[in-house]
Amino acid sequence: MTSSALSRRGLLTAAGAAGAAGLLGTGTASADSYAPARGRGGPAALVFHNARVFTGLSGGAPVDAVAVGRDGRILATGTGAAVRRHAGRDTEFVDAGGNTVMSGIHDGHVHPLGAGERSLRPSLAGAETTLPELREILGGFLADTGGAGAEPDGWLVVEDWNPVGLLPTGTAPHHTMLDALPTRRPVVLVGGDGHNLWANRRALDIAGITAATPDPVGGRIVRDPDGAPTGVFKDDAQELVKRHVPEPSRAELVAACAAVLELAAASGVTTMMDALVGRHELELYRDLSAAGRLPQRIVPAIRLDVALTRDPTAALAYARGLRREFDEVGGLRFGTAKVFLDGVIEYPAQTAALLEPYLDGAGKPTANRGELYTSAAEYGRLTAAFNRAGWQMHAHGLGDRAVRTALDGYAYARRETGQRDARNAVAHLQLVDPSDLRRFAQLGVTACMQLQWATRDTWTVEALLPYIGPRRHRWMYPARSLERAGAWLAGGSDWPVDALQVWNQLRTAIDRQGADGEGPLYRELEGLGRESVLRMHTSGTARQLRQEGLTGTVEPGKAADLVLLDRDVARCPVPDISATGVRMTLVGGRVVHDAGSAAGRAATARAARSTAGPRPASYTAVHGGRHSACGH
Repeated sequence: MTSSALSRRGLLTAAGAAGAAGLLGTGTASADSYAPARGRGGPAALVFHNARVFTGLSGGAPVDAVAVGRDGRILATGTGAAVRRHAGRDTEFVDAGGNTVMSGIHDGHVHPLGAGERSLRPSLAGAETTLPELREILGGFLADTGGAGAEPDGWLVVEDWNPVGLLPTGTAPHHTMLDALPTRRPVVLVGGDGHNLWANRRALDIAGITAATPDPVGGRIVRDPDGAPTGVFKDDAQELVKRHVPEPSRAELVAACAAVLELAAASGVTTMMDALVGRHELELYRDLSAAGRLPQRIVPAIRLDVALTRDPTAALAYARGLRREFDEVGGLRFGTAKVFLDGVIEYPAQTAALLEPYLDGAGKPTANRGELYTSAAEYGRLTAAFNRAGWQMHAHGLGDRAVRTALDGYAYARRETGQRDARNAVAHLQLVDPSDLRRFAQLGVTACMQLQWATRDTWTVEALLPYIGPRRHRWMYPARSLERAGAWLAGGSDWPVDALQVWNQLRTAIDRQGADGEGPLYRELEGLGRESVLRMHTSGTARQLRQEGLTGTVEPGKAADLVLLDRDVARCPVPDISATGVRMTLVGGRVVHDAGSAAGRAATARAARSTAGPRPASYTAVHGGRHSACGH
């Protein structure tokens, strides 16, 4: 953003030109160039004034101005008069118009590159359809992706399929339904939940899947009574088909991922923990950084598959090897490993690990308690090895048995290593047994929650309540209970499992309904206060990611990772938070989003479309998409 761009937007009340070439530049740059360097001194490069500053700090006088130093750090906060003393002749002054300036959003569980890759393929957007309606939509996708010219070998891969969306409700997907399409092409529908994949017969033949194909570890091939594959693959079994799908070109991937990172910046996100990373993702980050198209700080969580979780020595060697190879990539900071402990809880998947069995929908217990991919003993040994080496663990735990397994593993590691501040975390926490709530604080474990799902809708009611019963259902996403028990809370979106709707996400954590919920989900019991939610998604997640010394609060000396909003989110009516717009995003003092620039206007429009999109459509993946992006 240049000073002239600022002036055109009417944000400047006084301005010079020199700052535009330095901290106010918006040319290509990666997050490593946003790392603040101490000791440069001099007047402020930028001053926000007439602001409602949410500092994230307890107590203290109200703050209405922030000065950003030329070293990329916050130089001063306070009243406009006090902060103005840090200005020089070329300092840029930005009038916030009485709106919020705060720390940038820290997303503690997200899959941004997955969002980029998905954007290259047609999407069903989680729609609920009859079989004829689905075939009509897929027929259009076939035409749009090459038509007759793509026959017979051009794969049609469709994202965001709703695994429970075939109408009438209860209709089970089968490859014969896709075989009826007028094509010989291999067709694959990827579940928005990330835990299911549906393929036609041609795709099965190419993949060599027959009745004799064994289920892989951590996955399941759904079969007919005679053992023949139905075309539906769960969890890690999806790779049996996915590995045959041609990859897009590197240039296409980089461009698509750069676009979604711009969308994240336009939504106010300044730090992200990519919760599913392997060599493929790290190579993409390297290309993005080299191209100057990596605006956020990225903490890559190295995914450890089931086999590695059982061999701590090999797992640590694998993670260290990737770190050595990619440690010089600007914008990345290593030190986190990711493990899946279970699957998803909604009917019909029901692979989340529960302490008590699922119900049959009529109140009768079944024999199914879900799937636990790693035992507490195995996870404890793995965690101890990684914690000793200075790494933190991040566990996918949806069901209460998976959550307890994670906590038991962390307790073992704490006893073995003696470490009291390893910053291990459990993500999702859809169902937590009340007897485990206090263990988070006792063990220093971060509760990383995706509270945009904490609302009454198909996923939390029709697809869940009859199958776990009201007693357990009451403990869905127990955010306030965890807070009262002393747990550290962090926030994440699990994008693209769900749409990136940052501010509706924060609003839903407060009212447990959000913009599209059919009603509140235990608001009186589990809704959080507004200040708690703002902290959760800034300083809380910064603490989870072990960078609270650098970001997460607005105070002198911290990196100037800041957002200027179009309203006062600390005081506006709670429903209004959903539609919050981001006027400016800074990372390390550099403007990475300016709503007044041409690129910023385009990114803002994309963010607005995402915010306005129907939640039930994106929610189809409610646990999958997030987990799908998670690669499960």
